[in-house]
Amino acid sequence: MTTTSRTPATDLASQPAVSLLDRLARSRSGEATWVTPAHLGVVALAAVLYVVNLTVSGFANTYYSAAAQAASQSWSAWFFGSIDAASFITVDKPPLATMVMGLSVRLLGLSSWSILLPEALMGAAAVAILFALVRRTFGPLAAVIAGLVMALTPVAVLIFRYNNPDALLTLLLVLAAWAFVRALETGRLRWVLAAAVIVGFAFNTKYLQAYLVLPAFALVYAAAGAGSVRRRVAGLAVGLTGVIVSSGWWVAVMALLPPDARPFIGGSTANSALDLVFGYDGLGRIFGGGGGGGGGPPGGGGGFSGTPGLLRLFNAELGGQIAWFLPLAFVGLAVGLWARRRAPRTDLARAAYLTWGLWLVTHAVVFSSMSGTIHSYYTVAMAPAIAALVGGGLVELWYLRQRTRWGGLALGAALVGSAVVAWQLLERTPDFAPGLGIAIVVVAALVAIIVAVPATLDRSRTAVLAAGLGLAMLLAGPGAYALATIGTAISGGDPSAGPSVSTGGPGGDGGFGGRGDGDVLRGDGDGMIGATSATLVDYLVANRGHATWIVAVTSAFQAGSIQLEAGLPVMAMGGFTGSDPAPTLAQLQGYIASGQLRFVIAGGGMGGAWGRPTGGSSGVTAWVTTACTAVDLGTAGGSGLYDCAAAVGSGS
Repeated sequence: MTTTSRTPATDLASQPAVSLLDRLARSRSGEATWVTPAHLGVVALAAVLYVVNLTVSGFANTYYSAAAQAASQSWSAWFFGSIDAASFITVDKPPLATMVMGLSVRLLGLSSWSILLPEALMGAAAVAILFALVRRTFGPLAAVIAGLVMALTPVAVLIFRYNNPDALLTLLLVLAAWAFVRALETGRLRWVLAAAVIVGFAFNTKYLQAYLVLPAFALVYAAAGAGSVRRRVAGLAVGLTGVIVSSGWWVAVMALLPPDARPFIGGSTANSALDLVFGYDGLGRIFGGGGGGGGGPPGGGGGFSGTPGLLRLFNAELGGQIAWFLPLAFVGLAVGLWARRRAPRTDLARAAYLTWGLWLVTHAVVFSSMSGTIHSYYTVAMAPAIAALVGGGLVELWYLRQRTRWGGLALGAALVGSAVVAWQLLERTPDFAPGLGIAIVVVAALVAIIVAVPATLDRSRTAVLAAGLGLAMLLAGPGAYALATIGTAISGGDPSAGPSVSTGGPGGDGGFGGRGDGDVLRGDGDGMIGATSATLVDYLVANRGHATWIVAVTSAFQAGSIQLEAGLPVMAMGGFTGSDPAPTLAQLQGYIASGQLRFVIAGGGMGGAWGRPTGGSSGVTAWVTTACTAVDLGTAGGSGLYDCAAAVGSGS
C-alpha cells in the first residue's frame, strides 16, 4: 500500500505533544492493531443503523416495490424494469436497482425485509469502502471520522433503509472512487476502465445524476495522473469509452427493440429511453419541465426542495438531511489543499482532496440551481465527499495546530462554526431533542478553548480527549435525526430523515410522500377513498377470469399497493404520475376487447391531482366513466371501479 505522510517523521519526533495522535493518524504498512477493529466497528455501527427496525416502513416506496415484485415473477420485467409482470410500462428510471431487489425477492420471497435488506447492505458496504479509501489516502484516524460522519448523515440513514435507487447509486459512486484512486496510485489503465464501467452501472441506476462525479475524475486524472501527458490523455480516452459503452447498452437495446416488443418507457413522452435521459430524468430536472411526468408539480421552482439559490442546501427541506458538516467539509478541503501545496504533482493525498472537493462542489452547484424536480434525498450522493473531507480536514487541522499557533485557533473556530450550524438546524424543530443544540454549542466552545492552546503548552491527552468530545457532540445532532428516522414509518416518493419540518409546500408536512403507514390506497378524492384494500383486491382477484391485468388504474402510485397485495399484474396507466401517454384510448379498448383487461379504476391518480390529464389522455377517463359500468363494492364513498367487459365486446 502506498503511504502518505503528512509531516516529516523527524518533525513529529521533536513534538512530544503530538505523539499520541500521530500514532493514531499514521497510514503505513504494519499500522497499529486498532485500525482493523475500528474499521469493523464503524461498519457494524452503519449496519445496525440501517438494519434495526428495518421493516417499520413496510414496502416503503410501493412504486419500486411493485417493480421488484414484477422482476421476481418475470425475467422480461426484470430486464426492462417494468412495474408489472406483464410489462405494460417501466419505472421512470433504468432497471439496475429494481434488478437487485427483484433477485432478493426471488431468493427470499416477497416481504418488506426482502425489499429493504439489499438497501441496508448497500449502505454498510458504502461505509466500508469509504473507510478503506480514506484510510489509504488520509490515514486511519481520518477514515474513522469519515466513516462515522457517513454512517450518521441523516439522508444516508434514510436512503439505506429505503428502496429508492439512490442507495445503489451511492454505493456504485463510492466504489468508482475507489477504483479511480487505485488508477492514480498505480498508473494502470485497467483501474481507469474499472472506474468508468462502474460509473456506467451507476448511470443504469439513475441516469445522468451518476455523471456528476465525472468532472472530478477527469480533471484530477488530467492533473495528477501518473505518466506523461500522452498517457493521461490515453487514460481519459479509455475512461470515456468505458463510460459510454457501460452506460449505453440498456438504452441501445430499448431503442432497437420495436415498441410492441417491449413495455412503454415510463416518464417519457415519446416511448423512448433517450427522451427520458435528456428530458424528464435529465435536463428537465435541471431546467424544469421535461415531459412525461413533467418533473414534478407544475409551476417550477424546484418542486419539493425549496427555491433554487446559493443557500438552498441549508433550507428547511435540505438542511437537516445533509448540511450538518457541509461548512466543515469546505474548511477541510481548503486546509488539505494548503497543507499539500508543495507536494509533487502526483501526490495521492492532494489528488484525493481535489477529487472529493470537485465531487462536492459539482453536486452543490447543480442541486442548488436546479429548477426542476429535486428531492431532498438526492443529496445522499454528497455524503461520501463530505465525510471524506471532514475526516481528512480535521486531521490536517490537528497537524496545523502542531506547526503554528494559528492552527489551534482554526481548529477551534471550525468546531464552533459547525456547532452553530447544528444548533440552527435543531432550532427548526424546537420540540425535537430540546436543548441539544445549545449543549452542542457550549461543549464546542469549551473544546475550542482547549485546542486553541498552543501544542507546546498543552498536555497531549487532554487536547486529544477534548477534540474527541467535540467531534462526538457534533455527531449528536445528526445522530438524533438518525434515531428518529429508525423509529419512523416512512412511505411515498418524497421521504425525508429526522423529525418533520413544516415547509408549507410540496415535500413538507402533508405533502407527497413522507411519514405514513405505506397505504397508498388512500387516493386523492377522485376514488379509492371508499374502497378498502381487502374488499377491492378480493373482488378483482375473484373476477379476474383470464385477464392479463386484474385492473387498470390511473397512475403507478395507485397500482403499487394493489399489485403487492394481489400478487397479480396491475396496469399503471400514465406511469408514475398518471401523465405518460400510455395507453391511448384505442389501445385501452383493444386490451379490453381481447380479454386482457376488464376492470378500470377511474380517477385518483397524481396526474389528476396536479391538474394534468390522467391516464395519458383525458379521453380515457371520460370514456371509462361513460361507457363502462360502475361497480358497487358496498363502501360508503364508492370505489371508482368500473367493469368494461361489455363496453367494446370483450372476449373475456
